[in-house]
Amino acid sequence: MTDTLIPNGCKTNGPVESGYFKKGCNPFAQTGRSKLQNKRVLLNQQIIKQMRMRAGAENLLKATSNNKVREQVVLELSYVNSDLQLLMEQLEGLNSSVEVYQNVQETSSIPLIPLGLKETKDVDFSVALKDFILEHYSEDGSNFQDEIDDLMDLRQACRTPSRNPSGVDLLANYFSQLSFLETRFFSPTRQIGIFFTWYDSFTGVPVCQQNISLEKASMLFNMAALYSQIGTRADRQTQTGLEDAIAAFQKSAGVLHYLKETFTHTPSYDMSPAMLSMLIRLMLAQAQECLFEQITLPGIRNEFFSLLRIAQEAAKVGETYGEVHQSMIQTPIKNNVPFFWTTMSELKTNHYKSLAHYFVSTALLDHQLTPSDDEDKQEKALSQIYDAMPEGRSPLDILKDKEERRRIGKAHLQRSIMGHEEAIRIHSRCRDLQKLYILSDILQAGLRRSLTKFEQNDKEEEFTDYMLAPDIISKTEKKAEMEIPAATKGPLSVFSAKQRWSAPRTIRLRLQDRDLGFTLKGDAPVQIQSLDPLCPAAAEGLKEGDYLVAVGDTECRWLGVSDVMKLLKDVDEEGVNIRVVSMLDSSSQPMPTKSATYGGLPKTYSMICLAHDEDDKKSRKVAKKPSFLSWGLKNKQKSGSTLSLPNADYNGPWNRPCPTYPNSYNESALY
Repeated sequence: MTDTLIPNGCKTNGPVESGYFKKGCNPFAQTGRSKLQNKRVLLNQQIIKQMRMRAGAENLLKATSNNKVREQVVLELSYVNSDLQLLMEQLEGLNSSVEVYQNVQETSSIPLIPLGLKETKDVDFSVALKDFILEHYSEDGSNFQDEIDDLMDLRQACRTPSRNPSGVDLLANYFSQLSFLETRFFSPTRQIGIFFTWYDSFTGVPVCQQNISLEKASMLFNMAALYSQIGTRADRQTQTGLEDAIAAFQKSAGVLHYLKETFTHTPSYDMSPAMLSMLIRLMLAQAQECLFEQITLPGIRNEFFSLLRIAQEAAKVGETYGEVHQSMIQTPIKNNVPFFWTTMSELKTNHYKSLAHYFVSTALLDHQLTPSDDEDKQEKALSQIYDAMPEGRSPLDILKDKEERRRIGKAHLQRSIMGHEEAIRIHSRCRDLQKLYILSDILQAGLRRSLTKFEQNDKEEEFTDYMLAPDIISKTEKKAEMEIPAATKGPLSVFSAKQRWSAPRTIRLRLQDRDLGFTLKGDAPVQIQSLDPLCPAAAEGLKEGDYLVAVGDTECRWLGVSDVMKLLKDVDEEGVNIRVVSMLDSSSQPMPTKSATYGGLPKTYSMICLAHDEDDKKSRKVAKKPSFLSWGLKNKQKSGSTLSLPNADYNGPWNRPCPTYPNSYNESALY
């Protein structure tokens, strides 16, 4: 049964019976998201029509020597190119329409960027599969007509997935069926005549191949896109909604990473290594932004250590968006990514860095060192937010000197004001950003707050030049990480011939203060994370990122975290032996002789799909023990005041009407 009632405006010949639609799909749902996707379908059809006309005109131009004909063809070609440019701009506008994907009750959070679903053409498996069954397996293919129809219905349902976990399960189900289909019917030595056509999500350019790897890669892309839309739709004014958004964006990044590592030479530019690297960064940056909002949702204590901790968290968000922006402006990505995306990432870079400077200034201006304060603790906290102290002063000198604190605090306020002014300027230069009134109000509120605090601490008789505040070191105690969903992950995908592994190592685990010195993550196999470099296991050779393959005599490759923890819970002082393996760097391995997309066909790479991948392989940092800026810090005593992030207060003097949506948007879980 469909997960919603059919809208009144949708005409049907009769009542919808139970089982009419597959779970996770409703092609009749009339939501803003579905309308956008329908527009994408029409644009893709118009783009392919214009491209065919252009190809015909170019061929005619090469074939004819008649000057009159050539002049006419050149004129028509200019019209076709102009129409193509207009269609590309309309498609860019669809990719910039992020307000449709946001939570309908969202009134004070900065909008997030979702990915649009790739569109495809219908595929008829029937004739080709029945012929192959008869020829290869010597059975009557018509006996399997019901199964073939079910497969075609499943593929059709995947074109209109619901924006919820059921929609993801639908795509994952079809993706798993493709693996079985590839094994049984797609031989590397022959083609069976099934053509898969998919349109580029950013340019609308179609790609048509007989290789099923294009179908699998496109389905993974849509799975990642659907996760991003689920994360964008989450209610970020609640802890539960933020947790859902974080998980969704991390899973989106994980699916994109799996796509990038598995299908290395896709002919569609939106799935090229360079573009996928940028999209992974974008999803992780949005997950990090949601983590920051999760910290600040209860309110920010107006207390010295809390303010410095929040400042470094905000700086981390700004840093991640800065990396996203740098990847977006690289050639040829900048020619295909919507201008809205580029400006939004640049805007958020400035906004969150400005917030970081504001919180540091508040810590210095609103809190003075008193005899009851821990000087060493405050000195250590202040020294850890700078690479180099301002003007070479020692942290303790700054903390004790009231005028120096005020001078450095004002310098940070100046950088906060400059950053917010730059963010507002960026906002004004993008037409699509100007439509987001909520974003404009948040930026204006942040600027006014910094200006107010600067005026409160400004002296009329002060004529000295202000110093330039140093950058704030970014730091987070909960970094956003890729999470590969179970549908695409498992021992077979991890322990495969594509990876290079070390020999198994035996480590003796012993308890130290009732702690093993590390935590586990992953479903199957589990992986070592948050390793304490001083624990006994690390001394014996255990490394961050190692995969656990055995506990004692029990094989663990197929066990999840809960099962492995049951094996480890009985570890006593004598300890237990575990076996682990490490994934080695595979960059030195030779390039495979076959393309992951083209199968056994000769490699015919296009330059646009082999763009330089600037995804730097950064080494994983060792997770440190909770510091004085602990996540567990709670306000058990009443504080004088609490702070919050600047938001769009629609009761304020800058009141603007909230963007309105059709009533059908309330069914935002639908297609």
